[in-house]
Amino acid sequence: MADKKATLHIEGQAPIELPILTGTEGPDVIDVRKLGASGYFTFDPGFLATASCESQITYIDGGKGILLHRGYPIDQLANNADYLEVCYILIYGEAPTRTEYEKFKKIVSNHTMVHEQISSFFHGFRRDAHPMAVMCGVVGALAAFYHDALDINNEKHREITAFRLLSKMPTLASMCYKYSMGQPFIYPRNDLDYAGNFLHMMFANPCEEYVVNPVVSRAMDKIFTLHADHEQNASTSTVRLAGSSGANPFACIAAGIASLWGPAHGGANEACLKMLEEIGSVDKIEEYVAKAKDKDDPFRLMGFGHRVYKNHDPRATVMRQACHDVLQELNIEDPLLDVAMELERIALSDPYFIEKKLYPNVDFYSGIILKAIGIPVSMFTVIFAISRTIGWIAHWNEMHDDPSNRIGRPRQLYTGQHQRDFKPLHERE
Repeated sequence: MADKKATLHIEGQAPIELPILTGTEGPDVIDVRKLGASGYFTFDPGFLATASCESQITYIDGGKGILLHRGYPIDQLANNADYLEVCYILIYGEAPTRTEYEKFKKIVSNHTMVHEQISSFFHGFRRDAHPMAVMCGVVGALAAFYHDALDINNEKHREITAFRLLSKMPTLASMCYKYSMGQPFIYPRNDLDYAGNFLHMMFANPCEEYVVNPVVSRAMDKIFTLHADHEQNASTSTVRLAGSSGANPFACIAAGIASLWGPAHGGANEACLKMLEEIGSVDKIEEYVAKAKDKDDPFRLMGFGHRVYKNHDPRATVMRQACHDVLQELNIEDPLLDVAMELERIALSDPYFIEKKLYPNVDFYSGIILKAIGIPVSMFTVIFAISRTIGWIAHWNEMHDDPSNRIGRPRQLYTGQHQRDFKPLHERE
């Protein structure tokens, strides 16, 4: 809604009036869409000060530590709902009734199997391929197997595809792991919940029964919930940009996976584990904390503080409790987990960390949980992709419902050569 206007004064030109739009939360936004007609564009590397779209899905206030999905605080969702309830909310905008939830859950459970030919598709990859490389290829290839509902202008087709992606991502992810281990694929079980089914497909084998630990399953469910969506981040923006061209949804989600694979985006909990491995033992923590405090030392503590959340990460408090529940339940003896817990104690008590607000974040705790339950580091970002798929789907779907949606076409500040004549090769010798 445009209540006010901003006036841009450029020397030698008439003032340019730009509408100021007001949302339900957050700062007002200056609408610069008509600025191009005046011969000017805005320059904003990384789009850090540019709203690329209008959205009703997720709101973040990093200064206040607020994360809302459709208006619901993330801690309330993580503590009082399961992942599939959150998925329903992100897609449809409201919390489901019991009947709606059970119907939704049944549909998701009944679509967890993948086409049998996809199993042979995996054998085209090297066994030592990174799981994210495999996920990019396999998810993109789903369009070749499920091409009966790819009309992006058909609301029902978009819903069918949303269910397929949500249902099949854990199956594909577990297949990546099993293939890398040289173990047989484990079929999904519809009697298990979303997180429990994933754990079963990851760790079961035909030789012996695998019983899902409810504490571990609940922690995994919270990892899925706490990573479900995070507004217009790099991977979500990638999905939207790919989708703006009319690309099929499987290709768009594959593009999101590729973006998430970048270490600056989805690799935070993996970086945290590598840091713990570098420290190695509790005896060396004091040395590394001193290095972290030294501005001239390149060492940085990973998993502390957050680029967006300046006071606290609202997801971290929930994840911290889940982390301690898992460690207590499994009673694992692992020197790296001892290092992690001692680092947590220092970060929550040392004045240096408190003053700089370098609190343990969600990636710190989720990485510890995943290691404790036996998931290899190479799979960490894959699990992030499972979680974030519902956010990508919600944004992709919302984009296609937006009448103002246009193909993405960012502008640039050109600093290359002026126009010049080209000489044939024989004249350049």
